Amino acid sequence: MTSNIEYFNVGTIVNTHGVKGEVRVVSTTDFPKKRFKVGNELSVKYKNGNRQRLTITSSRAHKQFQLLTFEGITNKDEADKLRDGVLEVTADERDDLSDGDFYYNDIIGLKVVTTDGVELGFVKEILAPGANDVWVVKRTEPKKKDVLLPYIDEVVKQVDLNSQTVTVTLMEGLLDE
Repeated sequence: MTSNIEYFNVGTIVNTHGVKGEVRVVSTTDFPKKRFKVGNELSVKYKNGNRQRLTITSSRAHKQFQLLTFEGITNKDEADKLRDGVLEVTADERDDLSDGDFYYNDIIGLKVVTTDGVELGFVKEILAPGANDVWVVKRTEPKKKDVLLPYIDEVVKQVDLNSQTVTVTLMEGLLDE
């Protein structure tokens, strides 16, 4: 029996920490304080595709990691079994966003067109290097280099999830022919 539940990645367990069952998580959520709050439940997806629901019993930030413990995981050997697991939430567990805010997976795959109606390609990836995100657009035309679009008001004019289209204005130097 297959499940129709849609899951979203919020972090990856990369290692254990100490001997009391704590794990190191690389967070991929914009809401780490809320997502990794004590008492919250997350699904962990193992490499074999199986999932398990876990309840967070402790949470703290440490360097670039989130350190978590889970109910029933009380030692390093048990925590080792979680290593490389992907922490996920269901679509129902995601927060509603403000108008003009989007989840990355809502943007990936959208068609990108200029305000002049020229189709550039599709958003294939989103980078978060610092001040603003950068959307990587795979060109429709073969042998054309990817376009890197900063997610700023001067460039991204409209995101229409219904028509699956992003309308942009290209600033000088963005299009490397």
